[in-house]
Amino acid sequence: MADKKQDYSFWTKYKRFAGTEIMLYVIMVIGIILGIVIFSYL
Repeated sequence: MADKKQDYSFWTKYKRFAGTEIMLYVIMVIGIILGIVIFSYL
């Protein structure tokens, strides 16, 4: 039972940071795509 509670708390903690992590990855991908588009027109 203790292990299950620990696992649950880990996932609730991770879920809180997962949103910001996904946003960072999305911003990174958009930045890379914009960079490729800008440099391809230079």
